[in-house]
Amino acid sequence: MKRRGMSLALCAAMAMGTIGVVPAMADDVTTITYWVNDRHDSEYMTEMVEKYNKENTDNIYIDMQIITDDYENMISLAYTGGTAPDIIGQSVTLKNFVDNDMLIPLNDYIDADEEYQKVNEPYEHAYEGLNYMNGNLYWVYSGMRSGVRIEYNKDLLEENGFTEIPDTLDEYIDMAKAITEAGDGEYYGIGFTSSSPFERQLEMIAQVSGIYYYDYVNGKFDFSGYKEILEKGKRFIDEDIAYPDQQGVDNMRALFAEGEFALWGNASQEAGVFTSQLPIEDFEWGVAEVPSLDGEIKGALQTTPSKGYAIMSSSEHPDEAWKVIQYLQSEEVLKGYLENGFCLPITTYMDEKIDKSKIGRLADFSLLDYESVYPAVPTINLTGDDYRTVLWNAIMGYVDVDDAIEDLNTRYNEAYDADIESGSVKRLVIEDYDPLHPSDGTATYLDK
Repeated sequence: MKRRGMSLALCAAMAMGTIGVVPAMADDVTTITYWVNDRHDSEYMTEMVEKYNKENTDNIYIDMQIITDDYENMISLAYTGGTAPDIIGQSVTLKNFVDNDMLIPLNDYIDADEEYQKVNEPYEHAYEGLNYMNGNLYWVYSGMRSGVRIEYNKDLLEENGFTEIPDTLDEYIDMAKAITEAGDGEYYGIGFTSSSPFERQLEMIAQVSGIYYYDYVNGKFDFSGYKEILEKGKRFIDEDIAYPDQQGVDNMRALFAEGEFALWGNASQEAGVFTSQLPIEDFEWGVAEVPSLDGEIKGALQTTPSKGYAIMSSSEHPDEAWKVIQYLQSEEVLKGYLENGFCLPITTYMDEKIDKSKIGRLADFSLLDYESVYPAVPTINLTGDDYRTVLWNAIMGYVDVDDAIEDLNTRYNEAYDADIESGSVKRLVIEDYDPLHPSDGTATYLDK
């Protein structure tokens, strides 16, 4: 939306809680509205937006608004009502927005900008169903969150005769059991949260063991591979190895930081948590790779790309919106963003440009050779509990392992088939799928 005149732009900025200062040299300012749902980096991004609003010579004013609740639905409602922002963050379901023609492909802008290509390596980070569909790139990621790591209490391990995290799941469980038994109720070997507990350790152990819930080659859901993981994982509960209470993530983080248990699983956001939010001061803590079933890496560990910018098709000023994206993904802005530890670098170029001495413990979560981004699994209209809930219920002993797997295979594939028949989704097949390089295959979408 374009706002004419300094006073009108400034009044609108104040009324809407916008960030920054309207450029003083401009009599006619183009306002580019940007909606974002990130809060952890808001101070730095506010500073960068204010800098741009003061210094840019294109008469562009960035109106950045932080939308924390119901982000995707708020954007959809605004689009329908004709009040959508020009730019949105990447935290939306790509297929929904593409199917409704809500986004502008960025290919032409990218192809005409060599500097942007050099810094952001866009086509090297085009991920099927996440930011890329039908040959079109809709946003480019600036960074990456690591896959799950094992955060561990070095002191507790050493007190009990351990110096490192084992390579196999059996040895990992045995170590946790030995620590719990030695603790005799004062401390435990491992802790699990009540918030998606299967995802934070056992599911990732399955991934690096070559086990995944979607069969890309045959285009169907298949949970059969989890049987061995579940049977072994049940030991944590059956043998009273785990901390006896599963609480929310922040509570369990606090308990780990207090030395209540030795092993915790989560991704690179824990670098900031355990140095700033809940600083660990009473013991040394380490970071290790998750084990696998047999000690061999047979599949990629899932990572999460982050911080991308898309242009809404309703924008009256797409060229100006692209100039804003150029700035937000410039070497200058990204260098500060990455050195502040908000995420890991996704590009080789920026990885070489940043001063890694400034990122603190985030360096412990540097991406591994076998970490990758998986193609987006089709979203289906599922009835009943999702797979992570059901599989954790099997770990807890609430449901039989075989029954859980049969239930998931039946419900997921029946829902998938029904959605394909109704035309709401297509079957994703990647015939040349490689579990160690899941994003490298060629995706095909079938109508049956």
